[in-house]
Amino acid sequence: MIGAHKSEKSELGAQAWELLWDLVKVSKPYIESIAAEFDLTPQQMFALKTLSNDQPLAMSDLATTLSCDASNVTAIVDKLESHGYVERRSADYDRRVKALIMTPAGTRLQQKVRQRMLKPPPAIDRLSLADQRALRDILRRAIASIEIA
Repeated sequence: MIGAHKSEKSELGAQAWELLWDLVKVSKPYIESIAAEFDLTPQQMFALKTLSNDQPLAMSDLATTLSCDASNVTAIVDKLESHGYVERRSADYDRRVKALIMTPAGTRLQQKVRQRMLKPPPAIDRLSLADQRALRDILRRAIASIEIA
């Protein structure tokens, strides 16, 4: 009986994971439209959202965060830099490492982007209040279990 329970749990987990991926895929046009509102690509928007002046981020760390090659990050940062949103500076711990610093214009845009991204995509927005609360709570527990592990 325990094996059957474990198998069912594994299957339910696989279904939930697949549904999360499906939600991400169907939300892609929504994410692209938000980025376009700010004349950014989704990758530029996520990069901007990730950066912090409290903790300058090495370009290699940004590549890891965005799950892309360093060469892709260079192009993303080039565009953000050309718009005056970020600056590259040598890292304090190693002058060969380029760290990214937000400019005042970048900080203002980041705040607008973060505020705009708080509006959920239609697939979540259409859920009942009870379903949104349940989804939020389940996702919080999932994330908390990662932090514990």
